Amino acid sequence: MMDWIVENLLFMPLLTGIIFVIAAAVVYCFPPKKINYLYGYRTSASMKSQERWDFAQRYSSVKMIQAGAGLIVSSALGLVLPVDVNTKFIVGIFLLLPACIFMFFTTERALKQKFPND
Repeated sequence: MMDWIVENLLFMPLLTGIIFVIAAAVVYCFPPKKINYLYGYRTSASMKSQERWDFAQRYSSVKMIQAGAGLIVSSALGLVLPVDVNTKFIVGIFLLLPACIFMFFTTERALKQKFPND
């Protein structure tokens, strides 16, 4: 079964998509209560105030779940792409970049819209 998954799916986005969804669910259910440098969505914009911090944790968790779901769905590309396993692995790694960019830019834009004067 595992060989079939690795050979027929883009395994990297499948695995990281699952990790994204699990990590985001943990942060969504158990967001960090105080601003810290270890856990949660940590950018200079999100750490300016406690209100911004709380908003960023919830919002980025939702966006991370969406990015993870997109990665999981994109892993199905491996079923239709007639390429070797190494190429699928490389394509899978490069799919991570748009997912991370999506999370970052949508969260930062939402912070700017919600807190325009800070």
